[in-house]
Amino acid sequence: MSRPHRTPPRWVRWTLALLLALVPCVVWGVTTATAERSLGPHEALYEVTTNGLVTVDLGPLGTIQIDSPLPLGLGADVTVEEIPADLTAVGQADTLEGLSQDLEDYLRFFGGPQETIGSVARALVVDALRRTGFAILVVGAVGAGLYLLLGPPRRRELTERVAPRTYEITAGVVLVSLVGVSLVASDPGTTTGPSQRASAVFDGTPLEGARITGRLAGVVDTYGAMLIDLYRENEDFYARADANLVAAWDRRDRIQRLTAPLAAATTTSDDEPSPDDPTSPDATTTTGDEDGAPDAPPSGTGDEDAGGDVSGAEGSADAEATEEPAPEPAAEVDLVTLLVVSDLHCNTGMTPLIRTAAERSGASIVLNAGDTTMNGTAVESFCVDSFASAVPKGATMVVSDGNHDSVETSAQERANGQTVLDGKVVEVEGIRILGDRDPLETRLGLGSQPPREETPEEYAARLTEVACAEEEDGDGIDLLLIHTPRMGNEALDSGCVSNQISGHMHTRSGPERMGGGVRYVSGSTAGAVKDQLRIGPLKGTAEMTVLRFDPERRRIVDWQLVQIGTDESAKVWPRIAWPTPSGVPVVEEPAGDGSEEGVEGGEVPADEPTDDVPATEG
Repeated sequence: MSRPHRTPPRWVRWTLALLLALVPCVVWGVTTATAERSLGPHEALYEVTTNGLVTVDLGPLGTIQIDSPLPLGLGADVTVEEIPADLTAVGQADTLEGLSQDLEDYLRFFGGPQETIGSVARALVVDALRRTGFAILVVGAVGAGLYLLLGPPRRRELTERVAPRTYEITAGVVLVSLVGVSLVASDPGTTTGPSQRASAVFDGTPLEGARITGRLAGVVDTYGAMLIDLYRENEDFYARADANLVAAWDRRDRIQRLTAPLAAATTTSDDEPSPDDPTSPDATTTTGDEDGAPDAPPSGTGDEDAGGDVSGAEGSADAEATEEPAPEPAAEVDLVTLLVVSDLHCNTGMTPLIRTAAERSGASIVLNAGDTTMNGTAVESFCVDSFASAVPKGATMVVSDGNHDSVETSAQERANGQTVLDGKVVEVEGIRILGDRDPLETRLGLGSQPPREETPEEYAARLTEVACAEEEDGDGIDLLLIHTPRMGNEALDSGCVSNQISGHMHTRSGPERMGGGVRYVSGSTAGAVKDQLRIGPLKGTAEMTVLRFDPERRRIVDWQLVQIGTDESAKVWPRIAWPTPSGVPVVEEPAGDGSEEGVEGGEVPADEPTDDVPATEG
């Protein structure tokens, strides 16, 4: 004789009914989530599975299979798009040659797969939530419809019959939902067949334990060691360079603490370091061998013996800037610190060094003067994600996209919480910043073209108009952040812009007075050198700049150069007073004087170098 079932209280029944509705929805939403993101140089479709494996399908090349890092036995199938089908007809050597044009992008991805993984995980979570919400709405709508159709008498009858078996029904529905959805989500093809051996090539890398099938297995076994050697060389180079940067910063901090009392008593804008001064660049701020060290002094340091010019950097602080004492800055605790980076060109090896510079300088703002990517494509999102991870928690990255970026790049940056300038004034930490994406777009093999119905001249005039309108309103702007330096000449001449920060040239110049303001052109933070690949150890000196801004007087107080050499050495230069802008508009010269504003169609004057993509990358 069976025991009668006890009817649960009403609140228990409602709770279990809600569980009955939610569990299938959540399970379905999670296990059917998909995302379209990049994988190296390719677009890829990511689909959640329940087989505990991550399987990358490279079409005719084969597959890569690794154990999934996801919890609860979840995995993912990754279908890589745009793999040429004709690669099946060639041998291993030709296959490698056919893929060589994408080698840089494979290396970038391989050097920092966690950024791609993080981006994909976020996209899958968003899609899972979206699908779960949709399922809940459908279930809720169906439930409400049935509730109304049954009517009160039928609902009471069903309640009397079902209520005593609430627990059994709940458990059964949950179990069936889990099993059913799991079977639907799993791909039987990835869970059957002989197991593949792990490729020894990947030992000691983020892909350790990966199993390779198809034609790709032969390519990896034959040539994979070459790729791994490049990967390890890249990792070791930037790890040592980062350690050297930390050591150089420690020394600079000690020097600044020792000389601070003397500097406070004697500092004027012409108190620049000399070779005999303990704060001069000749002081011990370099770690690493001398060959390839960043031994050129910052412009305006007055150091005659520090060495040759780094990567063509030229220009010095305006001589007039040394004729008047700089106003007393606010207390250091009240200054806003900014870190300037530019022309990163997807060299994600610099990510940890940017993070170190931002953390050690105490920067609350990172200014990115553009060209974060090489070609502004969707698959370069892993570069944007990597550089975004270098921004300390609580800090803000402000970006003025360059000619190698795109609208797609801007969307990726906004998705990472960055402030992307679009022609309007933004205020960050009390600093009013104006800027916009570059008026030209440069694409591999296609040259430079305006991406919108606006010439470079109209672009420059528009920014000038905005800056002067802000000046008339009494607010003004503190900083013009644009990629191409000459696009700010008109704004500087107007007297409505006190400071301009740019990149594009890959060589540093300034800070120097121009028009009514001061212009500074940052060197490449990727160490980019013409006709040299951006990936791998640095080919040229990488540079970042630390600025300190006085929000009370609304002026830049000083600047400090940070350099990483091709020999892994690092230099943190002393702080140098920022020139005082005159604020006086420049009287326009008669036409035909050869000024660069007269160039039509955005052509670059003959005396202005460009950052054209090296022929080896085209």
